[in-house]
Amino acid sequence: MEWKDQTVGDTPIGAEAERAVRVLHGAKGRQLPRPPRQRVFTIANQKGGVGKTTTAVNVAAALALQGLKTLVIDLDPQGNASTALGIEHRPGTPSSYEVLIGEIPVKDALQQSAYSERLYCVPATIDLAGAEIELVSMVAREGRLRNALATLEEYDFDYVFIDCPPSLGLLTINALVATPEVLIPIQCEYYALEGVGQLLRNIEMVKSHLNPLLDVTTVVLTMYDGRTKLADQVADDVRSHFGAKVLRTVIPRSVKVSEAPGYGMTILEYDPGSRGAMSYLDASREIAERAHTTGKEPR
Repeated sequence: MEWKDQTVGDTPIGAEAERAVRVLHGAKGRQLPRPPRQRVFTIANQKGGVGKTTTAVNVAAALALQGLKTLVIDLDPQGNASTALGIEHRPGTPSSYEVLIGEIPVKDALQQSAYSERLYCVPATIDLAGAEIELVSMVAREGRLRNALATLEEYDFDYVFIDCPPSLGLLTINALVATPEVLIPIQCEYYALEGVGQLLRNIEMVKSHLNPLLDVTTVVLTMYDGRTKLADQVADDVRSHFGAKVLRTVIPRSVKVSEAPGYGMTILEYDPGSRGAMSYLDASREIAERAHTTGKEPR
């Protein structure tokens, strides 16, 4: 049998490597416009496993890759967002816990991600697990994060994403009180909308009593599997319910996206040529395009 010489690009691995180079070069060469004012999102859904943290870190990384200064605030005691961004979050590390209870200003907890000079994180440590109990007895407990983040404008972040735990407790309520925008990830699977109704009721309650600026501005469809009718049915249901708030871009179900945090990386670092990476780049561009239609005051 005669073996033919193949260039690297002729192999599947070589083709993916070339695609990764094109994706990264194209993203770095494309500078997204800055929003009229700093945009701050709560990423919430009390249903676990829907892609909250994955969406938070990958959209943030995609925006940073395209020239925007971005911050992720990890408000989940599991600290998965901190892990995915390669951020130190061992016990004793200045974190969102100390910021929340007023021990330190937010600047003392900021860490820069090793993957981008424009990507920052306020990490979460295991100490945050007891924060809800401590907050119960504190004055103005629902507004403590808002007060702590009042100085964020000074740091000139274009986007801030708060990654919430899978619950509707005081940590999530603090995030909702502190931000004008909510981003809801919804997975394209059975019972996708289960619990979303309760989340929307809580959002309306917070809006009525604590934060009149609060609004659901963005919905992201995650874990989409185009081979199934179910995924299309769920997508249609979500679009009919939320309308134009749903991004056109859907995030596919991907093993690579699931693997990346285990290596302390976002999908853009772990496998930039993958469908997941390209989808999050597209989603970030959509979010940036909407920056001028949110009705907020210009800075």
